[in-house]
Amino acid sequence: MSTSDGPVPPASAPELEPVVASGTSRARRFAPPRWLRRAVGPVALLLLWQVSSSTGLLHEDTLASPVTVARAAGELIGDGTLPNAMAISLQRVAVGLLLGGAVGIVLALVSGLSRLGEDLVDASVQMLRTVPWVGLIPLFIIWLGIGEAPKVALIALGVAFHLYLNVYAGIRGVDEQLVEAGQALGLGRFGLIRHVVLPGALPGAMTGLRYSLATAWLALVFGESINADAGIGFLMNQAREFFRTDVIVVCLVVYALLGLLADAVVRTLERLALQWRPTFTGR
Repeated sequence: MSTSDGPVPPASAPELEPVVASGTSRARRFAPPRWLRRAVGPVALLLLWQVSSSTGLLHEDTLASPVTVARAAGELIGDGTLPNAMAISLQRVAVGLLLGGAVGIVLALVSGLSRLGEDLVDASVQMLRTVPWVGLIPLFIIWLGIGEAPKVALIALGVAFHLYLNVYAGIRGVDEQLVEAGQALGLGRFGLIRHVVLPGALPGAMTGLRYSLATAWLALVFGESINADAGIGFLMNQAREFFRTDVIVVCLVVYALLGLLADAVVRTLERLALQWRPTFTGR
């Protein structure tokens, strides 16, 4: 476009600036890091515990103070008692998790991928699931003795049910439209299972694994009360006989830390394996 005075330069587009609420930016600028916010609750509880013990509100015979618990933990670590007990307990959980996980996943695949498999497997599993697995301890002792076998079997049983339910629900929760799209692209039965069904069931499997790990540690507590001569539960039973509440608390803290560590590992695997699935992370 031109005029008698010459060509007219094109009008430049106005620069747009994002509108951000001043209160929001100021709040984000001065917000403490997330790890610090998450630590507020445990630290406050620990301080309350120590103050209650120091002022006599909480008697030492009822519950040892955090300082006494820390001292007992140092002694158990120093003489190697706690590391050896942790290694034995971890071995029991690992073996039970592998056995129970394999059984639960196989049964879920058989039941979830086939109507015939569902008719043959699901009713029996649902019936056994309603039986309190802790109540099977006397039978396990009769069948397997008082060695390692009943402890591992108890862990495997608790793990198998959680993985079965979540993997089965994940398989049956796959969107039917995705299956139809796979069929339209020429995928056969095994291709659909590999590329559509199993990836779609992976979120449910990860959830089941997290539940299974929590159940495994719970089953370990009960299992190590079966005539155990080693492990964290054995330390707790010994401490109970001598009224050592500090050692009992140390063992409980170890159980909690191992459970948190296992859950963190599963969360990491979940983030790596499910990068394709965006999720809401909170505001």
